[in-house]
Amino acid sequence: MLTSTIQPRQFRDVMGHLPTGVVVVAGREVHSGSPAGLVVGTFQSLSLDPPLVSFSVALTSTSWPKIRPAGRFSASVLAAGQDGVCQALSGKREDKFTAVDWFDSPDGNPRISGAHAWIDGEVEHELEGGDHTIVVARVRHLEAGDGEPLVFHRGRLGQIRS
Repeated sequence: MLTSTIQPRQFRDVMGHLPTGVVVVAGREVHSGSPAGLVVGTFQSLSLDPPLVSFSVALTSTSWPKIRPAGRFSASVLAAGQDGVCQALSGKREDKFTAVDWFDSPDGNPRISGAHAWIDGEVEHELEGGDHTIVVARVRHLEAGDGEPLVFHRGRLGQIRS
């Protein structure tokens, strides 16, 4: 195995030049039914036929292990102006969802109110990816709204300006 000469800070700084969407991946804990979720900036379309999406989760995530056993989740693409929702769900607190307005998706998973779009998915594969797990999921339901998405670019939350 080759050792990289790329420093983590440099890698993060350079990759930060690529704007990413801000997506909340949420589900319910199997035993308690409590909502659990995390914010990802790696959510993307993977395949049209079959309809698949993918996203990456840090191996240190304490939320993904709560969602994974159910095998299903709802992904809410946050809308411009939902910075507070992003901040509330980015932390490690147990009660993250008390500060966020949400309701059940068709599959019964937490869907963020006012989100720009949402996708219900069912996990098909998980792959190792360095310090992350790459999740591949089949799309079960989806819908888009109006407005602009919340984006993360160069260390800041913002919106696309037309």
